[in-house]
Amino acid sequence: MSDLFADAASERAATAAPLASRLRPRTLDDFVGQRHILGERSALRLAIAEDRLRSVIFYGPPGSGKTTLARIVASATGAAFEELSAVSATVADVRGAIQRARDRLGGNAQRTTLFLDEIHRFNKSQQDALLPAVEEGLLTLVGATTENPYFEVNAALLSRCQLYTLEALAPDEVVTILRRGAAEIGVEAADELLALVAGRAGGDARTALGILELAGETARAERSPLTAAHIDDAAHKRPIVHDRDAHYDVTSAFIKSMRGSDPDAAVYYLAVMLEAGEDPRFIARRMVILASEDVGNADPRALQVAVAAAHALEHVGLPEAQLNLAQAAIYLAQAPKSNAVTRAIMAARRDARERGSLRPPAALRDAHYAGAKTFGHGVGYVYPHDDPRGFEFDHLPDELQGTRYYEPRRESGEERPRPRD
Repeated sequence: MSDLFADAASERAATAAPLASRLRPRTLDDFVGQRHILGERSALRLAIAEDRLRSVIFYGPPGSGKTTLARIVASATGAAFEELSAVSATVADVRGAIQRARDRLGGNAQRTTLFLDEIHRFNKSQQDALLPAVEEGLLTLVGATTENPYFEVNAALLSRCQLYTLEALAPDEVVTILRRGAAEIGVEAADELLALVAGRAGGDARTALGILELAGETARAERSPLTAAHIDDAAHKRPIVHDRDAHYDVTSAFIKSMRGSDPDAAVYYLAVMLEAGEDPRFIARRMVILASEDVGNADPRALQVAVAAAHALEHVGLPEAQLNLAQAAIYLAQAPKSNAVTRAIMAARRDARERGSLRPPAALRDAHYAGAKTFGHGVGYVYPHDDPRGFEFDHLPDELQGTRYYEPRRESGEERPRPRD
């Protein structure tokens, strides 16, 4: 028997839902963006259109269309469609979905497609419960995640799924979606205003439509046309996504920008990390490491600058210490570069691991105690301040005589290639 209150709630939810939900595309023809995986005659597009999609995981930033693609699959497939959220689903829910899929396949040969949103929230036991059904073909899994699946999804499950990476939408793609949104809510908006909204959304269609909807409601309440001020008020602060992936990606870009002598990129990635709330001590530690790893003796002052920035951070804290961090990042980016120190310690440690602790030449061994010379310790040592021949002595163990660890490959800053014997 129908529940009148539930029916009424469903009808009202359709009109009260956020604009992004009301505008969700129903077909691939209405879908905007992701041409790299959904272009004409692409494997994924054909698989969806011909209802032969195998288990897939859609990975990408918020608002890029992962859930929308899953819903399009649901409308295009002849299979039964079930949906679970990894945030609330239990192992029992997964097993129930698998059992229903088994019953359908055995009873009337109907396939089952299971959409699992936020699949990265599934723990190992939940993923393990799902694995046999995917492997046996009892159901087709469609997973969606904003987290790198190589970090969050079991390797066994991931290997049985096709991975598709979605990208943040381009500004013109967001503007296309916003035009539909403006028509839906009856707001007149010039292209420059839609471009402003797109710029604030950072490639996230859901955020863009949310900004447009709120700005439109404010303009309507004021009985005025939509203006840039309404958009600024609705957007207020552009969200910075800084999840685990972004942490590693932005940190990597920050380090490589300094290594590549690009101060503008270095200070930009520093700003992104600070705006996102990254631990500033982590940033300072990375710069101290880079000062020796990528600058080294080409500019020995680089290490002093990096350490000074780390100390300044501890003394004054943020926000003032952003100046110290920026100064250090720009200095490191502009400093001459050499990785000779890095190559030297890595090569020396490799020999230490493989050959053990080789004894120093007898002339270099401790000779401070009585009787040391009876072992030959210190015999033949030349004090270099008294005799320049001491600077020419090979101090390495006998087995490593002539080995070069520290070997600058080119003239860089204060570092010079070593002359050959």
